[in-house]
Amino acid sequence: MSSSAQTPSSTGAPSASPVTFKPREWGVLLVLCGAIFLEGIDVAMLNVAMPAIRADLGLSTGSLQWVMSAYVLGYGGFMLLGGRAADLFGRRRMFVLWLSVFLVFSGLGGFATEGWTLIVARFVTGVAAAFMTPAGLSIITTGFEEGPRRNKALLIYSGTAAGGFSIGLVVGGLLTTFGWRWVFFVPVVLSALILAAALAFVPRSPRPDRTGQSVDLAGALSVTAAIVLLVLGVERASHASAAATAGTLAAGLALLAVFVAVERRAAAPLVRLGIFRSGALVRANLAGLFFAGGFFGFQFLVVLYLQELRGWSTLQTSFAMIVIGIDAVLSPTVTPRIVERLGNARAIFGGLLLAALSYALFLPLGADWTYAAMFPSLIILGLAFALSYGPLTIVATEGVREEEQGLAGGLLYTAFQFGAALGLSAASAVNVWATTGGSPAALLDGYRAALWVPLAAALLALLTSAFGLRSRRGTVAASGTGPAGEGDAGARDAIADGSGPGVSERVA
Repeated sequence: MSSSAQTPSSTGAPSASPVTFKPREWGVLLVLCGAIFLEGIDVAMLNVAMPAIRADLGLSTGSLQWVMSAYVLGYGGFMLLGGRAADLFGRRRMFVLWLSVFLVFSGLGGFATEGWTLIVARFVTGVAAAFMTPAGLSIITTGFEEGPRRNKALLIYSGTAAGGFSIGLVVGGLLTTFGWRWVFFVPVVLSALILAAALAFVPRSPRPDRTGQSVDLAGALSVTAAIVLLVLGVERASHASAAATAGTLAAGLALLAVFVAVERRAAAPLVRLGIFRSGALVRANLAGLFFAGGFFGFQFLVVLYLQELRGWSTLQTSFAMIVIGIDAVLSPTVTPRIVERLGNARAIFGGLLLAALSYALFLPLGADWTYAAMFPSLIILGLAFALSYGPLTIVATEGVREEEQGLAGGLLYTAFQFGAALGLSAASAVNVWATTGGSPAALLDGYRAALWVPLAAALLALLTSAFGLRSRRGTVAASGTGPAGEGDAGARDAIADGSGPGVSERVA
């Protein structure tokens, strides 16, 4: 492929022939989709089971909050380190190792008899997901050549992730009726199946050449501590003093400055700062941050409205929101055609526009809204996910050189996780501030005021993505080493047929 060639994803031109995968490629893709489905269903099921956990273990509100926060801190804090570890120590090796850790500590959470043991188990589970998820994403981005084949794989992958979260809401409600511990034991069974399939289908790859690539310990410690403190400060903003929140955030920003200084001087940095010269990568990460913030803030408020004000059961709430998971069907079927015709930038912009519309339609929330009144917002949000989530993943990894694909995935998922913490905290803080009492009218006032938070986040994401519409098509992204999409052919062939290096099939 010449340096002037343009992929269908960048030009919007339709591909010459339908994209098909070999059986070995389908096996790898199903393993990785299973892992991201597992991560989504694990989080969603726990959300639904929280009241039952509180009642059984006698947890205070503060301790219960830490059951969720521990996972968020482990996941968000170690994501960058996890992404770089995949590049340095081998993607398959990191994926299998940390999937095993996820399995063990999910099971330990199910046996917890005290709050602190459950909190520790959730923290380690979050750390495991932080290493496992970018490793899985980078196996896709290095195993399928850039263009229509990678795009289709990533859209299937992203649709599965969203489907896991939506299905988890319902499955969590069902399992909790038998006992909250099943919310931890079911992921153990799924993890074991995925682990067995990974050992069978994901091909071994040569040990990465780490010549001159020693582990940047100072960078790893400073950025992990910085992200943990920033996520902690944001996550606790609604239920901690202003001084404590400001102090935590200031410490996080100071460590982030230390990290940047370390990386500028490091011979083998954890994060090559030059990667941020790609405008597309930066826009995708910022838009992903705001998009995640809007969605998780909105989901939090809708659940509170249905259960606190309307008195809906956990299962009723779960079934009401499952319609958002329509993107699990649309992402691998309809979205690829839209991307081929319009390009990633327009697909993302359209999806974010729909997200803003979804939140705006929910602003005049009433105390006695029927499900029919809520349905337009929920179904439009599902469409927004189908158009935005997968293409954001494509843009965030497109053109990045192969040895930094794990890093690119780590950056993107860090943005998603930090955005989720930011959106939840902001929505919760506004809700608490605007709720002046315990009456239904006061609760409704709080929800209405807080619903402006996801709308503002969606508009910020929309503004960020708008700059992508003006960028020159076909430009090469951050690698600076050659045309986007020209990665390691041997790695792709190993996925395709399980053999060693060979001649990769290219899309001209």
